[in-house]
Amino acid sequence: MMKTIHSYWAYFALVILVIACINAIIGYTSKKEFKEKDLRISLFTLIVMHIQLLIGLGWYFMSPWYKSMKEVGIDSSNRLMAVEHPILMILAIVLVTIGWSKHKKKATDVAKFKTIALFYSIALLLVLSRIPWTQWFS
Repeated sequence: MMKTIHSYWAYFALVILVIACINAIIGYTSKKEFKEKDLRISLFTLIVMHIQLLIGLGWYFMSPWYKSMKEVGIDSSNRLMAVEHPILMILAIVLVTIGWSKHKKKATDVAKFKTIALFYSIALLLVLSRIPWTQWFS
């Protein structure tokens, strides 16, 4: 059940992250005013990503490959799920958090959009690089 929740919430988190990136890039390139809607999109993305982290950590420590990894070590076939995926997802969430924190200190709307666009987009690239695509489409 935990794996199912983690998988479905991941779809949601990915969509929200993409929306936040697109919104920030459009706001930055068109030099829009940073409005309440933009703040809410960025904040909602931060919240959704942190919820995904909590679900993911719960699943990670309950997963069968984590238990077997402790007993027999990790092989190359499980490295993506046991090491690469968790580390890069945590790093992506750290980047979203940094982007959110830094944007609040910016004085101009363009700088706010730029900060969110930069940090959230790098986080999106990290997420996309380590999603287990074969499991998502099976």
